[in-house]
Amino acid sequence: MQHRPWISQSHLSSSLAGVECFLSNCGFARGPWLTVAFGIGIIAWFLSLTAEAWAGICVVCVTIAFLALHSRSGILRFPYIRQAVLSLSLLFLAGFLSIWIRSEIVGRQAILHPVSGSFTARVIGIEEQPALDRLRLTLAMRDPESANPIKVRVNLPLSSGDNELASGAVIRFRGRLSPPASPMFPGGYDFARAAWFMGISATGSATSPVEIVSRGGGQDWLAGQRMALSHHIAKRLPGTAGGIATALTTGDMGAIGDVEVQAMRDSGLAHLLSISGLHVSAVIGFAYFVVLRLLALSPALALRVRLPILAGAAGALVGIGYTLLSGSQVPTVRSCLGALLVLLAVVHGRDALSMRLLAVAAFLVLLIWPESIVGPSFQMSFAAVMVLVALGSAEPMKRWLSPRDEAVSTKGLRALAMLLATGLAIEIVLMPIGLFHFHRAGLYGAFANLVAIPLTTLAIMPLIALALALDIVGLGAPVWWLAAHAIDGLLEIARFVAARPGAVIVTPGMSGGHFLLFVAGGLWLGLWNGTFRLWGLLPIMAGLLALLVMQAPDIMVSGDGRHVAWVEPGSRRIAMLRDSSSDYALDNIMEAAGLSQRPQAVRDSPSTRCNQDFCAVALNSPGKITHLLIARGRSIVSEEQLAKACARADVVIADRRLPGSCRPRWLKADRRLLDRTGGLAISVGPRTVKSVSETQGDHGWWRPGAFRPFATQVERASRAREATLAPPRATHQ
Repeated sequence: MQHRPWISQSHLSSSLAGVECFLSNCGFARGPWLTVAFGIGIIAWFLSLTAEAWAGICVVCVTIAFLALHSRSGILRFPYIRQAVLSLSLLFLAGFLSIWIRSEIVGRQAILHPVSGSFTARVIGIEEQPALDRLRLTLAMRDPESANPIKVRVNLPLSSGDNELASGAVIRFRGRLSPPASPMFPGGYDFARAAWFMGISATGSATSPVEIVSRGGGQDWLAGQRMALSHHIAKRLPGTAGGIATALTTGDMGAIGDVEVQAMRDSGLAHLLSISGLHVSAVIGFAYFVVLRLLALSPALALRVRLPILAGAAGALVGIGYTLLSGSQVPTVRSCLGALLVLLAVVHGRDALSMRLLAVAAFLVLLIWPESIVGPSFQMSFAAVMVLVALGSAEPMKRWLSPRDEAVSTKGLRALAMLLATGLAIEIVLMPIGLFHFHRAGLYGAFANLVAIPLTTLAIMPLIALALALDIVGLGAPVWWLAAHAIDGLLEIARFVAARPGAVIVTPGMSGGHFLLFVAGGLWLGLWNGTFRLWGLLPIMAGLLALLVMQAPDIMVSGDGRHVAWVEPGSRRIAMLRDSSSDYALDNIMEAAGLSQRPQAVRDSPSTRCNQDFCAVALNSPGKITHLLIARGRSIVSEEQLAKACARADVVIADRRLPGSCRPRWLKADRRLLDRTGGLAISVGPRTVKSVSETQGDHGWWRPGAFRPFATQVERASRAREATLAPPRATHQ
């Protein structure tokens, strides 16, 4: 009996013909997918882990493009499909090569291990952070070991900073430098990757007052003006209000306290603190409107010159000046670039916002800063604008906002409903991004933004600008008083919303695969037209289902083995090995576990028994009990006793090397293993282990073992014994 194929040739041909017909009818909707292909190529470079894979992907892309260009058979006999295959493969390859080339150009190797001593360096950047009582200096210096030029970032107490410290000065200080930190746990923030693309090879802190060896050529003029403006605002508005005013003016958020920042984040208003598209667009739009109205007062000029062009040029100059004054940070430059494209479209009589314009802006940004695609700033800003464009182009929204003969109050309510619907849609779209990057997201941001955005753009920013202008003649004090009260109102909104029950949702770290489901579904919904776009709901629903069933790891181990935490059986509380863990470690542990309740100390853990050397923990999992043995001291322990203890444990964790005689029933996570894997997230039920190294591969910013603290004399002696292949001792250190 002859078996028929599951999909016959005729069915395949008709399906391809349907795809060809669909592409031919899409028109301009196909264009944004070229930018998507470029971005997918960038992401593919981050996800592929070896140089061999990078080369293989390039070969595959070139082969596909060659076949699409020269073949006219099979699937490629359809012209639109062939065009799509050719263009998408080439754009994918272009994105892949762009991030690879940028990594090779800007990336700088980190120092090999932590060092301390006296250093001489040249100041290339200064950032004041009064809320943290410190200065952050960006320095150019020589690597203490290789003598190669490197860029480092150093914190020093604000009280120890010299008032005449400026860019270009040569300084000498005592301090400690460390390699940029890799993620503490799988899914955590990868500062080592961010530092790689910033060209930073080390971070650290100064432990002595800075000595100025040479004052150099003086500070950059723009940097000096920005710092002077920040100081002026701080004098007029002390405290957090001045910090927010400074952030809105110069982009410097160093004077805003952590409590206020957290309240703004939990209420969905954190985007107001950093100069972004909202602020740049408000400044450019205000300049455009004012210049256009002023020029229109002259009938002769209005009849002879296209006023929108002059107003657009003025708005562009103001926007560029605002970007330069605020420090020209990547998010600000990206926002300015997008706003200028919108302004260009308005001047030429085109749609101010369209998917094609958004795609062009995203492509230009990714072409200049391809690494920004993996950051929350890029993802949130373009996702929010995509929501605005998609809603604005939807037929129900067009009908809702279409002009009609109605009362002013009804029209106002209609506009208010539109603002609320837009805010809700943006919050829903941004929620997976917040959960993926920060493991938490606000639920009431749409309602908070409904009041906070108009308050910021129509009251706070104009009042600050007016106060600065009036300060020229010494009359700005009353306006500063009004600005302070407006900022206090913004903070009260943030605190009120953040304090509501259920205002914040907290989840464990979302995997990259689950996040990509949300991204794919969102792009499909936003970029296509008609009912065909609804197919994008399928991956979104799959992502939601995965999010609902996602479980936090039972055990979390940092890359140096010092910070260990586990979820207490029968409760959603975390117990930590060390009560003195830093705030950084504490925040990372709470994020990895997806819990907002602070961990409890080991002495309060009912499942834990400890002595001065080890802690024994019994974790209940379905149908069995998992026994943990965690090292906590550095005393000499009999190897025989250690071997017996290891044999009774399922998992052994230590921040030092354990002898081969220590053989637990499942996993031994000692210094030897952790140096290769980095931090671990362990689930005892299914017995799965996730490591930081799984997502790093051959990328230049990953160096196993680089996150370890200073080696003690005992550890150095242990490594020396291993290097000489000495026989094992009867004791373990």
